[in-house]
Amino acid sequence: MSPLAAPAADPTLATFGKDPWWLIGGKVLVIFVFLVLTVLLSMWVERRVIGRMQLRVGPNRCGPFGLLQGLADGVKLALKEDIVPRQVDKVVFVLAPVMSAVPAFISFIIIPFGPTVSVFGHHTALQGTDLPVAVLLVLAMSSMGIYGVVLAGWSSMSPYSLLGGLRSSAQMISYEIAMGLSFVAVFMFAGSMSTSEIVAKQDHIWFAVLLAPSFVVYVITMMGESNRIPFDLPEGEGELVGGFHTEYSSLKFAMFFLAEYINLATLSALATTLFLGGWRAPAPISTVWAGANSGWWPVLWFMIKLWLFIFFFIWLRGSLPRVRYDQLMKLGWKILMPVSLAWILLVSTIKAFKNDGYDIQQILWITAGVIAVVLVVTVVWEMVRGGDGGEIVPGAEAPAPRDPFAGGFPVPPMDAPHYHGRAREEPARPATIESASEEVTSGTH
Repeated sequence: MSPLAAPAADPTLATFGKDPWWLIGGKVLVIFVFLVLTVLLSMWVERRVIGRMQLRVGPNRCGPFGLLQGLADGVKLALKEDIVPRQVDKVVFVLAPVMSAVPAFISFIIIPFGPTVSVFGHHTALQGTDLPVAVLLVLAMSSMGIYGVVLAGWSSMSPYSLLGGLRSSAQMISYEIAMGLSFVAVFMFAGSMSTSEIVAKQDHIWFAVLLAPSFVVYVITMMGESNRIPFDLPEGEGELVGGFHTEYSSLKFAMFFLAEYINLATLSALATTLFLGGWRAPAPISTVWAGANSGWWPVLWFMIKLWLFIFFFIWLRGSLPRVRYDQLMKLGWKILMPVSLAWILLVSTIKAFKNDGYDIQQILWITAGVIAVVLVVTVVWEMVRGGDGGEIVPGAEAPAPRDPFAGGFPVPPMDAPHYHGRAREEPARPATIESASEEVTSGTH
């Protein structure tokens, strides 16, 4: 058989664990090189795209079109002096960047790039490995990466780094819960947590269409997990200098930088695998061309979807401002989690009716109608309620002054009529020469 020939069978859990040692080592090496090149290319694409959005050129000196700018930055960071503050916990200070970078590499091992192919006579799946709980491996590695950020902030002995580490722990844990809930509906429809089997279940329709609320929740949570604008609170340069990596330099800072862009690729690849059919071609191509999902062509479809997600991340960074921290927590705990739980309950009910033999299409139409009615009633109620509250009646008595601390905010508004329940003092009159001479004269007498 030719090295580029492809068997018709799609990979399953039984496919893995049978490769020779040299093929396993080759897969690991290819994934490592792919991630490093993706990081370098992502840095270049991000700078060029945001440069165009902000009407500037972007990198154009290192290599043709500035393509070697990322490599030049890596060399520069490697040759910089490695500064370690005097009173840091040196062991934890050195291990923290490693704990952030290594899990980022491990997560990509379960991402499927394509179907089963033949490589030098050996049939193998274009995937590092697969597990019955493969998606949980990504969540576990993401949790390990949080330890690296938190320990970096704690071991730096800097208030800015400590605040960045605390922000990161609260933010990532909060958004990981919502991210895990967005996976539950996928697991129920696929009947498995294996990435290869999840891709196989999307041969007719993508889960992004079938489970649209889960897809939207995941897209929002993956932005929170990536620590990027608009959710880059752990690195808030305006108030925390650099956040958790303020005291880091040279290769240690480069490892944090590497981990961020690898997580960007991993989150994009996971979204492609779980919701966009993985390596399968889009419907117009797969319906017209019978061989679109065989051989090495699926790698092309996977890469297109992956880079569309990376471009989406870059576009958001160049378009949106940073949110406030209370808004970040409110979105995660009060909106994403309740919506995810309600959606899981709805999906579970539909699956139960389907297992009992009911017409699933009729159930979906009824469910969509009920949701539409609830949304319309909610919008109308908010409009009526907002109109009553905002209407100004001539001659009506002015509303009672409110306590600026009633909402829990630590800083009251500047024009608050009361301060801690006490009437605001009148501002002092501007000083004049006459008033000053009167004060001096009264003081002498």
